[in-house]
Amino acid sequence: MVNIEADINKTTLKVCSRCIYDERVASISFDEEGVCNYCHQLEQLKKDYGTGEKKGEEEFLKIVEQIKEDGKGKKYDCIIGVSGGTDSSYMLYIAKKHGLRPLAVHYDNTWNSAIATENLRKVLTALDIDLYTHVIDNKESNDIFRSFFYADVAELEASTDLALAEVMYRVAWKFGVKYVLEGHSFITEGITPVGRNYFDGKYIQSIHKKFGRVPMKTYPLMTFSRFMFWTAFAKIKKIRPFWYIDYNKEEARAFLEKEYDWTYYGGHHLENRIAAYFQSIYISEKFNTTFRNNTLAALVRNGKMSREEAWREYVAPPKIEKDLVTYFKKRLGLSDEEYERVMKREPKSWTEYPTYKKRFERLEPLFKILAHANLVPMSFYLKYCFPMEKDEN
Repeated sequence: MVNIEADINKTTLKVCSRCIYDERVASISFDEEGVCNYCHQLEQLKKDYGTGEKKGEEEFLKIVEQIKEDGKGKKYDCIIGVSGGTDSSYMLYIAKKHGLRPLAVHYDNTWNSAIATENLRKVLTALDIDLYTHVIDNKESNDIFRSFFYADVAELEASTDLALAEVMYRVAWKFGVKYVLEGHSFITEGITPVGRNYFDGKYIQSIHKKFGRVPMKTYPLMTFSRFMFWTAFAKIKKIRPFWYIDYNKEEARAFLEKEYDWTYYGGHHLENRIAAYFQSIYISEKFNTTFRNNTLAALVRNGKMSREEAWREYVAPPKIEKDLVTYFKKRLGLSDEEYERVMKREPKSWTEYPTYKKRFERLEPLFKILAHANLVPMSFYLKYCFPMEKDEN
């Protein structure tokens, strides 16, 4: 990312007076005190969910008891998606601590780091939790990533997140489980604005159809009809415990390291090499932006980092794994010349390709009901079911 101004007090950009979101963030607005709408959104979520307070803790315990009740007579009572990262690893511990019987589910996009794989093994072994893994054909996986690279859009590795969601639904259905637990925390991560962070089944399908070479056979595509089946018919609930309970990512990481000899991988989402390439290189060099402001802004809101310190880290060059670009080009079969040609092309937006976005907006009243019933994530409702106030930056 271009260093606009390392000092937040000297930058010409308008920056939130509470966090470090600036005017380039999609659909951002500021109140008379300079506080952004996303800070207000998160404050409202904390109030609604009672996050980290007695209200939230009690609500989570009620959910736990309901999971146990609905899971009687079954081998597992909940599904937990895992990556080997901090949040999902700690979620496994939380589930066992509360007496739940989780089945860990992993979507292997074939780009896992050795650290992530070993972290998964250590935690699952120590907690005696079974693992279900869906492995996509590596040529097919590479072809999907290559398609997004040629499409010139920011959502290079969005197919991974959607695939994990679909696999968790499929496994829940297979074992008759009604609850999926996710390790997302709006306190530590915020809710990423849609801007350059959009994905749905139609978007992935349309880009792959235009640029792909290998048929999608092992990729678990979540179409709109499948999404509605899982949520409105199968009624599989998505629960995010960290939205209710007090969760400190740094303390969780220290706990995992001490109890399970777990290893930190160096940054948010860097446990997977395609995600690491996306976060550290692709989004920065091609789109002149970064998503590090999500985590850094959260640290500021939580009083764990000053705005000045967070801003300096935000505008500083990202940490880049040695030979990661070489690995990326080799996996996708790109020559040096072809890679440079695509990276220098004009970026495109997800709005230039077919998506379900308008359909989500038309069905906003339905998704509001589903979100309040925990049948779709509240973050999905807030991000996808309303028109963009302005073009993404």
